[in-house]
Amino acid sequence: MKFLSFKIFILCILLPPILYIFSVLSIESQLRKHYTEEIKEICTGDTRPLFNGSVRLKDAINRNIDGYLHSKAIIPLGVKVNVAVTTKQNTILYPAFFEEEEDSVLAPNPMKVAAENYNLLEEGIVIKVDLTLEHNTLLSNTMLAFYILASVLVLYFYYKTGIKKATQEDTEKSKKITRLLKLEKNQTKNLKALVKIKQKLTSEISDMKKRLGKERVKARKNEEEMIKEIVALEEKFNENLALQNTNQEEIDTLIEKLKRFEKANRKENRQKAKALNPVRKRFKTLYKNVSINEKAVNGFVDLTDDMKIKSEEIIHKLNEDPKYVQVKRKVFGKKGRTTIQEVIFAYKGRLYFRNTKGSRIEILTIGTKNTQTKDLEFLDNL
Repeated sequence: MKFLSFKIFILCILLPPILYIFSVLSIESQLRKHYTEEIKEICTGDTRPLFNGSVRLKDAINRNIDGYLHSKAIIPLGVKVNVAVTTKQNTILYPAFFEEEEDSVLAPNPMKVAAENYNLLEEGIVIKVDLTLEHNTLLSNTMLAFYILASVLVLYFYYKTGIKKATQEDTEKSKKITRLLKLEKNQTKNLKALVKIKQKLTSEISDMKKRLGKERVKARKNEEEMIKEIVALEEKFNENLALQNTNQEEIDTLIEKLKRFEKANRKENRQKAKALNPVRKRFKTLYKNVSINEKAVNGFVDLTDDMKIKSEEIIHKLNEDPKYVQVKRKVFGKKGRTTIQEVIFAYKGRLYFRNTKGSRIEILTIGTKNTQTKDLEFLDNL
């Protein structure tokens, strides 16, 4: 549509994936920073059991981090978190690995465990958090759907604005055409009146000249008065001639305006021709049980949006099951031709169809009450 900005259209297509990517990166960065800080705080927990040897440092870290990760409701929605805890000497503390215990029968020596915990803490703990917001999960899909919906709403807003503007222009154009036609009619009427006046004046001048010739012979004394009268008549003629020239200029102006209007009308016809192809493809794709005449496609394009919806509802019913269509009357063709049925929609709309071979429906024409006469002539000439 000419009022829909191409830039807006491209932005509405490109922005959802771009915003989605930036949102994923931003969420990953924020969550990674947040989780790292919180894991640092809860990593070792209470240090008293560590120093009295009742709990190993590795076990405490694994228990605390596992409990922390299980408490986060956002992780099952599509957030993948990998945590690695080591000492500065690269001793792995988390995640836990299966190790062969040296003395599985004897209970661990608390002093030895405490010493081991102390040595590990002295080395220093290094925490690395790798967080990824996975694609095609509930959280990521929700974000993408939100951006797509927002983009569609923006595009719909610009589309409705363009439709409204186009409707206003069409209304103004129709008013202007009506005014010009009325003005043309008035000017044509005035021109005819002026032509009659010209003919009358020409006839009167001719008679005057004849009478003047006769009177000149009879009465030389009245010659001056007669000349004055002729001059007055010629002035009147010139005035009328100037008026005719003015009217002719106005007529030429109207003709030029009509040419421009015809040019604009041809442009609209070309635009209408472009609009026919999508309608043909749509009908051919959606309604495979009916055949639609080219006259019906042209009539459908000329309908208003509301009437298009109502007429397409009738087409849909004919395609699915013709018995659900309420027929107003039957239009009988010439002898030996198939009976044509008429359906009314949207009060003024008219749709004509007939049954063909193979129990198929052929939609012959679609129009309004204003085009009914031409539609019936078309049906009569099938």
